[in-house]
Amino acid sequence: MADISKLTIAEARALLDRGEVTSVELTQAYLDHITAVEDSIHAFLNVDAERALDQARAADVRLQQTKATDDGDRLMLGIPLGIKDVISVKDVTTTCASRILEQYVPPFDATSVARLKLSGAVLLGKLNCDEFGMGSSTENSGFVTTRNPWDTTRIPGGSSGGSSAAVAAGEALGTLGTDTGGSIRQPASMCGVTGLKPTYGRVSRYGLIAFASSLDQIGPLAWTARDCAMMLNVMAGVDPHDATSAPEPVPDYTAMLTGDIRGLRVGVPQEFFVEGIQSGVTATIQTAIDVLRDQGAEIIEVSLPHTKYAVPVYYIVAPAEASANLARFDGVRYGTRIEQDGANYWDILEKTRGAGFGEEVRRRIMLGTYSLSAGYYDAYYRRAQQVRTLIRQDYQTAFEQVDIIAAPTAPAVAFRVGEKIDDPLAMYLGDVFTIPVSLAGIPGLTVPCGFSEDLPVGLQLIGRSFDEATLLRAGDAYQQVTDWHIRRPSLAT
Repeated sequence: MADISKLTIAEARALLDRGEVTSVELTQAYLDHITAVEDSIHAFLNVDAERALDQARAADVRLQQTKATDDGDRLMLGIPLGIKDVISVKDVTTTCASRILEQYVPPFDATSVARLKLSGAVLLGKLNCDEFGMGSSTENSGFVTTRNPWDTTRIPGGSSGGSSAAVAAGEALGTLGTDTGGSIRQPASMCGVTGLKPTYGRVSRYGLIAFASSLDQIGPLAWTARDCAMMLNVMAGVDPHDATSAPEPVPDYTAMLTGDIRGLRVGVPQEFFVEGIQSGVTATIQTAIDVLRDQGAEIIEVSLPHTKYAVPVYYIVAPAEASANLARFDGVRYGTRIEQDGANYWDILEKTRGAGFGEEVRRRIMLGTYSLSAGYYDAYYRRAQQVRTLIRQDYQTAFEQVDIIAAPTAPAVAFRVGEKIDDPLAMYLGDVFTIPVSLAGIPGLTVPCGFSEDLPVGLQLIGRSFDEATLLRAGDAYQQVTDWHIRRPSLAT
């Protein structure tokens, strides 16, 4: 079998279909590799080897019973994947990387997980993240800090740091992450992999433990745009369990990967090339845009004038929704309960949250509660939602001129562990290029496009609502003429 660290989902699919490897063999290879590298990466919070091998054996039976031409039924059949630990998996501990949910075992699958299981995917385990998805470095996990496989002294990004690091380290063929303000795209960029935040409503949020309900979205991370398209094919679509999932038709994303982007209008927003971006990042992104031009795309300058307000708007809206969502963790209904003799409900609530929530989660709950409180709601939350509408309108106007927008994913490469942990504002500004896309509810794809300071840089492609197909086509076309997605980190095992 080929070196598993070099395999893509599409390549593994071909090996399985030709009978050159079984799902059990493939799964065992990944389990062995996890054992070899986890002490230095810490991508997983738990690995369920026995359950994964049972799923692999069932997949091998299905592989024998179905034809290789049944592509729709076989896309993810037998493929080993990892799941971010904010997404519910039935009978598997799901903690949100928080001490307050340390013992929580969901009695049901998230819809995205259920659809992957139905397709025959193999689930290796749950992946580390910032607690409840609140963070940009995975240093806010209640359990362990994940390391960047390209340089283990550095962070992998966040909050889906475990999801991106697992792919980059060759511990899974693909993973599920979630993106609220950039939590798929930013870590994918910093770990040199491909990550897609679908349009809000494209993938069901049922079973996703909520951070900010108007922003959260589940999406895939893998080595290539083609791999992400394969995963999205399986997960996308309306779900009766989720009222926010959209009844939009789901195209065959893999069938639309033609490699041809001649005539595609690509917008370049001036607001994304501002002071503060590392010079190496700017140069790498400009080179990537030149590659798109060489492939026949038309490059057009566009303006998104309200971009500068995106970070403050996000840090009013998201904490406000987090304050409401996390109110359920009170020591009575869910998770950890700190007992105290003679204590009333409010005493238990205070002790439980103080012990169970980490510093960043407590900070955001307090910010959100303040902005929703009487006398401040109109000044903060309502006004932030009004500016959010202006940000969304900026993109609608831009898409009257262009088909997609190309920009940096992050203003800098991965920083060192501990470098920004005591400076929340500096950490928040790391999402300055992903947050506007999340506020607008539109899809964003990041693809590896080079290196700066020997660390990966990601090109962010932004599309119209429910037009993931064009983003994936552009990303796949870019990857057909570049080799950044086939570079792999050197891991000591």
